[in-house]
Amino acid sequence: MINKEQIIKLEDELVKAIQSSDIVTLNKLLHPDLLFILPGGQTITKEMDLASHRSGTMIVEELNPTIEQINLIDSTAVVIVVYDTKGKMQGTPIQGKFRYIRIWSSINGDLKVIGGSCIQL
Repeated sequence: MINKEQIIKLEDELVKAIQSSDIVTLNKLLHPDLLFILPGGQTITKEMDLASHRSGTMIVEELNPTIEQINLIDSTAVVIVVYDTKGKMQGTPIQGKFRYIRIWSSINGDLKVIGGSCIQL
């Protein structure tokens, strides 16, 4: 059974991996069939996300999270987190607060992000 402490630890690990473009950790935490919706409505996959980190088109200068809510449903966790963000995506500056919903699921005993979405506040 999963618990909130596990999810908080994984969210922290994910933030650190995003900030440092740690491909190994991101690969471990993101499910191969991940689907994520960006604020502009585009859908991205795990491979698209990893590619943006590999190529350097994703530059994170600041990423300060505040977890608002964690709901545990069987082997799934639904997390609402707000990020105070500053960086660049494909040369376009990104700055402000963004609210994310992220879904973690236990897959063969490992928790993985399987989906999510974010909006700018």
